Amino acid sequence: MNRNFTAFCAAMFASALIIAFCGGFWLKSSTFALADTSSSSGKCVYLTFDDGPSDKVTPKILDALKEENVKATFFIIGRQAQTRLPILKRAFAEGHTLGVHSYSHEYRKIYSSEQSLLKDIDDCNEVIKSVTGKYSDVYRFPGGSYGLSNSLISAVTSHGMRYVDWNASVRDAEIYEATPEQLYTAAVTTASNSQRIVLLAHDSTTKSSTAEALREIIHYFKNNGYSFKAF
Repeated sequence: MNRNFTAFCAAMFASALIIAFCGGFWLKSSTFALADTSSSSGKCVYLTFDDGPSDKVTPKILDALKEENVKATFFIIGRQAQTRLPILKRAFAEGHTLGVHSYSHEYRKIYSSEQSLLKDIDDCNEVIKSVTGKYSDVYRFPGGSYGLSNSLISAVTSHGMRYVDWNASVRDAEIYEATPEQLYTAAVTTASNSQRIVLLAHDSTTKSSTAEALREIIHYFKNNGYSFKAF
């Protein structure tokens, strides 16, 4: 979820810094890290969903992804995932990636120290391991990495995690009571015909419009020559 929409806008125009990481490249601007983890050419989209799973929205998103034969990455909140393990198991069984978003999603607590941040990651990862049999190495900072201290970011990478921000968004955490049409427009506009797109969306319980917009978003990118990947 975005901490600061002003930062979101500013980052769209920020200069990019390419850094090598874990055999791939992470294109990092002030809010976004765009992963190009393969050497293949062509346009691709990484669909990412934060703040789930939820009973109401996540199954609808999974239905749409299954219909469209698209894989995605779900950055989960461990505390709520513990009571929704069947949904998590379904996502994993259908070939989607489960990534760490947080256990508590309490920013003040998580970012109070490096130790607190890593404990939050590990607590969430225990939930993922209970479903997949292994820990995830994919992480999304709550609120994104923008504005965080280098020490916190270094603690995460030294802990063996790859962190993923985004360079496009459906804006479902920003637009109050957004319609599916608004979310579709946001996805297309913020993607801005980039070659590699990491699209931010959410599957928490209030994001019904996100699920409703998903098929049309997928169709747009398919029709414009994009393939879909998960981390």
